[in-house]
Amino acid sequence: MTLPLAKKKGLTAQFVFRKTVAIATFLFIWQVFPTLEIISPRTLPPLSVVLTKLWQTIASGEMRIHIAISLKRALSGFSAAVAVAIPLGFLMVWSKKVHQFFNPIVQLFRNTSSLALYPVVLLIFGIGETAKFIIIFWTAAWPLLISVIDGVRAVDAIYVKAAKSMSISTVALFFRVILPSTIPYILTGLRISATRSMVALVAAEMLGASSGLGYLIFDTQNKDEIDKMYAAIITLISIGMILNFGLIRLERRLTVWKRSA
Repeated sequence: MTLPLAKKKGLTAQFVFRKTVAIATFLFIWQVFPTLEIISPRTLPPLSVVLTKLWQTIASGEMRIHIAISLKRALSGFSAAVAVAIPLGFLMVWSKKVHQFFNPIVQLFRNTSSLALYPVVLLIFGIGETAKFIIIFWTAAWPLLISVIDGVRAVDAIYVKAAKSMSISTVALFFRVILPSTIPYILTGLRISATRSMVALVAAEMLGASSGLGYLIFDTQNKDEIDKMYAAIITLISIGMILNFGLIRLERRLTVWKRSA
């Protein structure tokens, strides 16, 4: 049962209004409390000071360099995770042999923190781009793999039987029944993986890098450039929000049939 269109719009407007008020209140407190020294400006500079510093670092090109380096690292690890996790997820459900081989590995490592493994990765690969790539790949691959497996298993058996009764080929069955049904699960997995990739990226850059947003946050904290540190944090949050918004929009475009059902 679906809600009437007018009621849906009303609920959406109300939700957006509440979110806007909450964010505006938070930003107001951030500006006022340090200005009035309710919170130490040394610990938390006023929002206007942080935004000024953010603009200065963008205008000078410094922030853009760090953003480009971080995005390149995150995209490389995330793309590799997508290329491996999605096909493997389908194969693990489709083929019993593949499932029997990989399932023990999946169950063993799916809940292992990538940050806990980071010292091991550093010992093996050293402080370099390879270590960062592996950590980001590892972090992004697992939630996406699990989402794909859950999506394939959730496909209604009635649809599969109906398709097979029409003597549909295996390839056609995959592209016409299995894949469309799993798209919502894949997109959810992508959102989770993308978010976790950014977290892993920052941790990796803090521990072993000379560039990138994670490095900038860590370096400015050590140098007591607190306004610049918050500027880097805001940049990182903004990138995460843009990425999440883009994936939500993609999900809505690809699953129109689901909302209209």
